[in-house]
Amino acid sequence: MNDGMTAHFLRVSAGELDTYLADSAQLAARIHATDEDGRRYDIDKSWDGIIYLLTGQNSSSGHPLARLIFSGQLIDKDQNLGTGPAHYLDAGQVQALYEALKDIDPAVLKTRFDAAAMTAAGVYPGNAWQEEGTDDYLVEYFELVQEILATAAGNREALITFLQ
Repeated sequence: MNDGMTAHFLRVSAGELDTYLADSAQLAARIHATDEDGRRYDIDKSWDGIIYLLTGQNSSSGHPLARLIFSGQLIDKDQNLGTGPAHYLDAGQVQALYEALKDIDPAVLKTRFDAAAMTAAGVYPGNAWQEEGTDDYLVEYFELVQEILATAAGNREALITFLQ
């Protein structure tokens, strides 16, 4: 897919989350630093498509599973990390999302792919869903999201999400 808004996850401890909530400049510095600890993930432009496969709606629908990307809990509402502020989920919320998504079979999720319906529903990035192989693209990134949630839940970590 071409250039556009990509979604990112950052696994953080409760203490790190508290630090970033107290001083969002430290989060910006962390995001712009090299990811040497392997706790930052890029799920490319799959984010809205994954939400659609999970819910049948785009990420602005308000569906509880859309909280995966847009929790509504902002680190700093005035901070712009590329295309707006970062959202976060605390460790308990990560655990709840993990429980909701851990048993979803990616092959079953793939059967929900409908490029025309996704485009009509305004799922970002629009007409890109017509490209061949985008169903596999979404499934691969959904599997990564399941892994991120499993690791974060297992470590009792919070998640920070942002678009760039």
